[in-house]
Amino acid sequence: MAGAIQTLTTERFIVHRAATAESPLVKWLLITFVLGFFAAFLLLPLAIIFTEAFSKGLQGYTHAFMDPATLDSIKLTLFTVAIVVPLNTVFGVAAAWAIARFEFRGKDLLTSLIDLPLWVSPVVGGLLYILLLGPRHGTLGPWLTAHHIRIIFAPAGIVIATTFVTFPFVARGLIPLMQLQGRAEEEAAITLGANGWQVFSRVTLPKIKWGLIYGVILCNARAMGEFGAVSVVSGHVRGLTNTMPLQVEILYNEYSFAAAFALASVLSVLAIITLAIKTFSEWQTQRQLRLALES
Repeated sequence: MAGAIQTLTTERFIVHRAATAESPLVKWLLITFVLGFFAAFLLLPLAIIFTEAFSKGLQGYTHAFMDPATLDSIKLTLFTVAIVVPLNTVFGVAAAWAIARFEFRGKDLLTSLIDLPLWVSPVVGGLLYILLLGPRHGTLGPWLTAHHIRIIFAPAGIVIATTFVTFPFVARGLIPLMQLQGRAEEEAAITLGANGWQVFSRVTLPKIKWGLIYGVILCNARAMGEFGAVSVVSGHVRGLTNTMPLQVEILYNEYSFAAAFALASVLSVLAIITLAIKTFSEWQTQRQLRLALES
């Protein structure tokens, strides 16, 4: 009997090895393919962006940011991010808290609605706001126009469209983390007399901080780089409704290649910084998840 068990174990081990072990040739072919793909579709475009940005030297690079329209696009982008990111952070924390801590009717529907902007084209999202708030043919457009309220083709429309495409990121970064961590510690704190704010600030927030940072970083990156929805609702009014991605397109179409790539290089640097912070926060989040599973 013992011999049969040992034989069966050996056979399973051999099958397992046969199913997972690959020849060195296959391994190096896969690694070479992945590295080649990475270099061709990420490193090479980044190199081209910075090469073209500095094609006229450092003076030409800095001169590109003296253009008033470019400066206005940078200001509008920062203004939009300053509103959208805090707003979506508050929404994401509230949504994650509700979904992870409470049972209620429509919970699955709420979770699906949070994911909606990830599955709908940003251009479609922009068109929805045009149909709802457009000054001429929008459902609420005539009323807004009569009261001298301008949303579409104005900074307000850009903020609304950017908020729509970015609101899933904080919530989706927190929901699985909070679900795995459970609510035992919060309940213990309430039993000891802590109020709601004390429970959140002293118990919940320290446990979710890396997941929160992860979601905020993704939200910030998408808000700065959003093109589709913003392009639809902006109207491309120079100096008023052009964000940095839209200004890059305008400069490129006007054959101001050095200026377009200079502005694109700023977005690229922000993307690299975002990637570094995202990787670190993702590692910390995975570490918290492992600790939650072990406990």
